[in-house]
Amino acid sequence: MANNEFREELDPQSSVNKVIGIVSGKGGVGKSLVTSLMAVKAMTKGFRVGIIDADITGPSIPKAFGLSGKLGVTYDQLMVPAVTNTGINVVSTNLILENETDPVIWRGPVIAGVVKQFWKDTVWNNIDYMFVDMPPGTGDVPLTVFQSIPVDGIIIVTSPQELVSMIVTKAVNMAKKMNVPILGLVENMSYFECPDCGHRHEIFGKSHIDDIAKEEGLKVLAKIPIDPEVAKQVDAGLVEYVQAPWLDEAADSILK
Repeated sequence: MANNEFREELDPQSSVNKVIGIVSGKGGVGKSLVTSLMAVKAMTKGFRVGIIDADITGPSIPKAFGLSGKLGVTYDQLMVPAVTNTGINVVSTNLILENETDPVIWRGPVIAGVVKQFWKDTVWNNIDYMFVDMPPGTGDVPLTVFQSIPVDGIIIVTSPQELVSMIVTKAVNMAKKMNVPILGLVENMSYFECPDCGHRHEIFGKSHIDDIAKEEGLKVLAKIPIDPEVAKQVDAGLVEYVQAPWLDEAADSILK
């Protein structure tokens, strides 16, 4: 676990059992997709699930779940999470802005403060698994999450490009410095499977995920294909209805 010196306590009305962070060393690799799908996997296993969208300046979780409007507030000024069609609790900056297209032009300390509020100033009702969708990199917000929230483990999301090995290593090293367990790696956009012939094409080049995992002593949890139908459902706010068999093994090994 990370140092407890900066730990933020939940409100007494809240309860969260396990916290899993979804991280990457760079943007555009699909953290929000993995966060959403793992949350759905947990929900289908019968767990009570929450999501903190900690990508404050680029929130995409509400869009994936078809959520809009603003979060509710209790009489004592605690946020009430939005609830998806299947019962997943979500907080995100897109659910506190006047308009979801308003830009978030805040400095680092303010952004970090919002992440803390999402954790401690929200009513989290008996959550079994909390997933935290992190912004890319190793800056203010990931540091704030690791220091302020009792993260039980992280999933590192990658893509097949050559430069990814260096980026993954940065994320791995940060987790090690913060004493946060790494649950494994997920490679997104790993391949495209032709619907006509079934042949797999490595659109973004040969995968290096197994080599990286071996070097770092980590487990490969999943290799997610490029699938236009998945993109279409996410864009339509229907991520809860995506069939994602390639994440079944990851869910079985992590969600117990």
